Formats: sequence, structure tokens, C-alpha cells
Amino acid sequence: MMDRAGEVVKERFAVVYAPKKKKRLSANCVEVMESEQAARAASLPQRHRHAAVVAGPSTSSESQQLYYLVRWLD
Repeated sequence: MMDRAGEVVKERFAVVYAPKKKKRLSANCVEVMESEQAARAASLPQRHRHAAVVAGPSTSSESQQLYYLVRWLD
């Protein structure tokens, strides 16, 4: 996957703060983790912090840093 600047966007494990599960995620709601196990261990669904695989970061047309949901892990 490529972003607008032509750079390759990588898939990463993360914990995402998401009161509403969306497909486009602001970078300030995403905490990139080293592994799937780390993401699962750090998730707190009761606090809307969910383990996920995300792609990014990518710069939007509004110059915002975004991650895109690939799949939820929990």
C-alpha cells in the first residue's frame, strides 16, 4: 500500500482507542506495538482500547497522519 507521498505504508500491530470502531484512525488514537502478543496484552476493551492490525501512518489530503484498520484482533 502506498500513501500520497508515494511511500510504502506498513502493516503493524497496535492498540487502538476506538469508542466507535472505524476504518480510518487518527494517529493520536493508535499505539504501535512490537508484536501481536503485546497488542493483545495491552488491550482493554472495557476502556475502548482494542488490539488491531493497522496500516500506516499515511498523510491524508488534509495533512493529518492516519492509520487504516486492516483487522481487529479482539
